[in-house]
Amino acid sequence: ELQQTLYASKNPTRRWLHCIRRDWIFDAIQRYGTAHPGRALEIGPGSGLYLSLLADRFQEVIAADIEDAYLNHANTLVAAHPNLRPVVDDITRSRLPQRSFDLILCTEVVEHIADSARAIAEMHRLLKPGGFLILSTPQRYSPLELTAKIAFLPGVVDVVRMIYREPVLETGHINLLTTAQVTAQLERPGFKIREQHKSGVYVPLLAEFAGTAGLRLEQWLEPRLRDSPLAWLLWTQYFVAEA
Repeated sequence: ELQQTLYASKNPTRRWLHCIRRDWIFDAIQRYGTAHPGRALEIGPGSGLYLSLLADRFQEVIAADIEDAYLNHANTLVAAHPNLRPVVDDITRSRLPQRSFDLILCTEVVEHIADSARAIAEMHRLLKPGGFLILSTPQRYSPLELTAKIAFLPGVVDVVRMIYREPVLETGHINLLTTAQVTAQLERPGFKIREQHKSGVYVPLLAEFAGTAGLRLEQWLEPRLRDSPLAWLLWTQYFVAEA
């Protein structure tokens, strides 16, 4: 329910932050899926936002997770996409065969994994040579992540829920990474980074109370921050890496 709410949020900034990430991932799947039409793996499919697109572009798609709720939801998509197969699998010690995928999608997952370096090394093992990993994760010191540490304090979270008037749950982010850390974890097992991108400006209070006017200012700021030494202020970082 929370994940579906994010993309239709009544708060303009909240909705924009999640929709621009979704759109960048959609575009990356379309670009890299064309070159590799064989097998794809999504690690941590969540609400299944990307599974239909993956299933339309690949002969076989595996949706891997350790949470029954997400796998049960993925199973509801199998009737429309018989080439989709949800499986229980822990990416830090995957039981899937090595060099068996042309593309791996891992979006908003590694921040939930304590040993993200091991998870990324497993992704490299699972990809065929020349296969691609599409990965996104929040930036460690972005204002949104820093503000979230305050927003979920006892008592404060009740006020936040009153302001948004829609589901607001603890992020579960236990392993926020800088760009340098993600880069090192990708390069260590042998990934070659082909693309990098950053998106999403969040200005506390402006986002909550300034509505569409606040969003317009954040949208104006985004490209200017992206091309500056202050790019670490943007919320989400994206990587496309080749095995």
